[in-house]
Amino acid sequence: MELSVIIVNYNVRYFLEQALLSVERAISGVEAEVWVVDNNSADNSVDMVRERFPWVKLIANDDNPGFSIANNQAIRQSTGKYVLLLNPDTVVKEDTFSRCLAFMETHDNAGGLGVRMMDGQGSFLKESKRGLPTPWVAFTKAFGLSSLFPRSRRFNHYHLGYLSEEEVHEVEILAGAFMLMRRKALDEVGLLDEDFFMYGEDIDLSYRLIKGGYKNYYFPETSIIHYKGESTKRGSLNYVRVFYQAMIIFARKHFSGSQGKLLVVLMQFAIYFRALLTIVSNLWSRLKFPLLDAVGIYIGLRILKVLWAEYHFGDPAYFAEEINYLHFPAYTLLWVGSIFLSGGYDHPYAPGKLLRSLGTGTLILFAVYGLLPEELRPSRALLLLGAAWAACWTLGVRLIAHLIQFRHLRIGAQNDLRLAIVGSKSETERALSLLQRAGAKRNLLGRIAPANDPDTVDAIGSTDRLPALMQLYRAEEIIFCSADLSNDNIQGWMSQLGPGSQYRILPEASSSIIGSHRSDQRGVLYTIDVNLRIDEPVNRRAKWFFDKGISLLFLLLSPVLIWLAVDKGTFLRNIFRVFSGNKHWVGYARREIPHANLPTLKEGVLSPATGSTITDAETLQHLNFLYARDYSVGEDWRIVLRNFRQLGNG
Repeated sequence: MELSVIIVNYNVRYFLEQALLSVERAISGVEAEVWVVDNNSADNSVDMVRERFPWVKLIANDDNPGFSIANNQAIRQSTGKYVLLLNPDTVVKEDTFSRCLAFMETHDNAGGLGVRMMDGQGSFLKESKRGLPTPWVAFTKAFGLSSLFPRSRRFNHYHLGYLSEEEVHEVEILAGAFMLMRRKALDEVGLLDEDFFMYGEDIDLSYRLIKGGYKNYYFPETSIIHYKGESTKRGSLNYVRVFYQAMIIFARKHFSGSQGKLLVVLMQFAIYFRALLTIVSNLWSRLKFPLLDAVGIYIGLRILKVLWAEYHFGDPAYFAEEINYLHFPAYTLLWVGSIFLSGGYDHPYAPGKLLRSLGTGTLILFAVYGLLPEELRPSRALLLLGAAWAACWTLGVRLIAHLIQFRHLRIGAQNDLRLAIVGSKSETERALSLLQRAGAKRNLLGRIAPANDPDTVDAIGSTDRLPALMQLYRAEEIIFCSADLSNDNIQGWMSQLGPGSQYRILPEASSSIIGSHRSDQRGVLYTIDVNLRIDEPVNRRAKWFFDKGISLLFLLLSPVLIWLAVDKGTFLRNIFRVFSGNKHWVGYARREIPHANLPTLKEGVLSPATGSTITDAETLQHLNFLYARDYSVGEDWRIVLRNFRQLGNG
């Protein structure tokens, strides 16, 4: 056997499906075996592999032993002369394996090889080539010097930024996303160190290959797509902790004396430093709009007070001083609170939602204002002017933020992207059907036919002129139908067009459309990840209020309602379970049905299937999907009222 491809999977079924489809093309003409080790995924990954890829050798673990252990399980059973560790969130070209194997055959000193990787936007991933994390290198990486000086030999040895990404180089560290190794070298230096759960195992093994007398190479004559972030959110505290703890394990293993102690101390300090940066960054990301809104509204109210007093009363000190510390904070809090409760901070670039929430807050303020004693009502005009200022200020903040983030002022344009689909007529229709089922709204520009497609009647052009067409039609999103296109061509177009557009791929015979427009965020799955209303924070809050409110209502009316429930004792227990947060009044149908890739919900007293005689898993799964996609509090009300006598369900 020439090649053993090993993929460790954990809850990324749709990405795994796409990876295996690309691997299937790449092993054509290569004597190869493919192993998938599943670490107890809950998204039906195992069933998908068994049904769609029966030629794959599958190991299904009953728990999650970690990346190193899972890879070693397959390595020990594999028989290839070369072993490739491949991430499930990757797409390889048709010639990737053959080119890499040819290089290894002509370089007997090569112990390992990595390739040029690009993210979901076609941009080069700098971790394609890395240097050894010595204390100085680790310091420059942990404290951001490598990012400040990306081309510096001194400050960016971690990512070898001074080496060309287009040329073959000897490197020290290979990326675990694509790590091709010679079996003979593995037999000599050993397998992955199982002390590493996730991260760091590729650094350790790469270094051991070098210490064993072999060389590692960066090979850019082929490339892969690596979506990144599908196992751990890179902006999370958990990622910081796991990554730098892995660096500590590496330091203690390979560096002794003062050098090893220094690296451990640096990594321990880096954990707290990067954790602090992560917390501050996450807090700013969540609170920047509320803080900017509150500060701007309050300062504006104080300025308006002086201007109105001078203009209308001829006395800039006309209003009492307590208005600054009583009324204005209350106004500001209510307007900002209205934006928060209506979901205006969950969708900051939705001006309609913003203005509606401010309008609601203003009506509440006027209602309360009218109930106050005369001495506590400073000025209706000032309140009205404040409302106008709040609207102008909050809209202005969002316009500036939108300009900084998206480089244009077309607020809302990102929700109605100009879409082109590259593929045959039948695959284009299938892509449109998936988009419709997922509730994804797009401004379709048209179909671009593959160069060898004989049916071009309804096409706006062919792939021969793809870059020109994208520029002409100003396409913001492109879906590539891989059944009609080679992965080589798809990656070539992505690199050529660059990050100006968003790219998605519709795998052959798949029900998902996959892509990612941020290399530090999870990919996008149109079949599950678009417009799932149950996952929107505003609807999460609404469901929380619904559960608590209905529980209190049922408790107050329990002397009457208890006689309507079938199981009176369980009905009372359910009231307290829901109120305490252990249950929802409405949840998914049947807990034993895997809710693959749907947002997590606690067990529900009722479900969309309550009262129905349908019990087959496929129908219930689809019912759960529709409930999550189209969720509203009104739907929960409808289910509760329709099945009121079932509120005593156990």
